Amino acid sequence: MKAVDAVPTNVHDAKTHFSRLLDRVAEGETVVIAKAGKPVAKLAPLDNADRRLTRRVGFLTGHIEVPDDFDTMGDTEISEMFE
Repeated sequence: MKAVDAVPTNVHDAKTHFSRLLDRVAEGETVVIAKAGKPVAKLAPLDNADRRLTRRVGFLTGHIEVPDDFDTMGDTEISEMFE
């Protein structure tokens, strides 16, 4: 269902039935939330491109190596700049 075809849900119902609305969105439906009868927000499913933007911890494991002294590299040079 497209947002323009969606029947608006009022704020009170959206708060009360938020989990149900998320289930509908997960099924591909777009939900419009209205305040005083005027549409103000839209809940829409994420497309796969948006999901790929999440951080992937450890994805460079085995491809790069961080030196053991990484947190102290350049300490001497930086200290000398402030003397």
